[in-house]
Amino acid sequence: MDFDAIDAIDIHTHVEIDGCGHRSLDDELMAASEKYFRSGEERTPGIESIAEHYRQRNMAAVVFTVDAHSASGHSPNSVEEIAERAAEFNDVLIPFGSVDPLQGKAAVKRVHRLVDEFGVRGFKFHPSMQGFEPNDRRYYPVYEAITEAGVPALFHTGQTGIGAGLPGGHGIKLRYSDPMLLDDVAADFPDLTIVMAHPAVPWVDAQISIATHKANVYIDLSGWSPKYFPPQLVKAANSMLRHKVLFGSDFPVIQVDRWRKDFATLDMKPEVLPLIFKDNALTVLGVKH
Repeated sequence: MDFDAIDAIDIHTHVEIDGCGHRSLDDELMAASEKYFRSGEERTPGIESIAEHYRQRNMAAVVFTVDAHSASGHSPNSVEEIAERAAEFNDVLIPFGSVDPLQGKAAVKRVHRLVDEFGVRGFKFHPSMQGFEPNDRRYYPVYEAITEAGVPALFHTGQTGIGAGLPGGHGIKLRYSDPMLLDDVAADFPDLTIVMAHPAVPWVDAQISIATHKANVYIDLSGWSPKYFPPQLVKAANSMLRHKVLFGSDFPVIQVDRWRKDFATLDMKPEVLPLIFKDNALTVLGVKH
């Protein structure tokens, strides 16, 4: 990919359907998520249409799914297929992998396989959806494998639209996505680049503290319209965290154009914008710039 030729990198986009038409969520969770986000556009675009969407905007996108098979009982869409298809559109798409931490040694082996054979550039985790506490040492071999591979790990943090409004939240536990659990991981794996996805409501102050304290931890701004960003996060992104905050939309649940339009209303310093929209992502991805 010619990173000099693109204007921005969306660090957080979902592929919710594979080539066989298999969705990443079951019908009940998909419906709840669509209601929560009030998704007004096509919710399940394929890889080719995602690539064209970002190519038209002269942007690159990190694409992924989430393997939550053990916790949900729902077979994920194909991580391997997403990586293979993304490679066909490598002028704009950057594939991340996903492994189910509850699968133990098999998850560790899959990390190596996804990096070595499929060229993934990072890994996505959703602790609430996958049903695990990130700082449980049972999952440390997975982080060791990702650290050895030299790629970042991106973790969902804070509130989630998955299961929102359903009885018991469909059994999904928000506490697994408390960013303080990742503080342990960041301390124990100083060579692992960690991205805390989304403004971590209701734990935004903790999230800011962790990103300030740990050199290997970043925040992506996906999952919320910028007009709803907590003011302390905007202030931090404009100052002490200007090198630690990343543009992300959460496409397709939040459309890129809507996110950027709302972000433009924030009082951001001009010199901070290229950092948020591209330069910080290049650092996370290990691209020299």
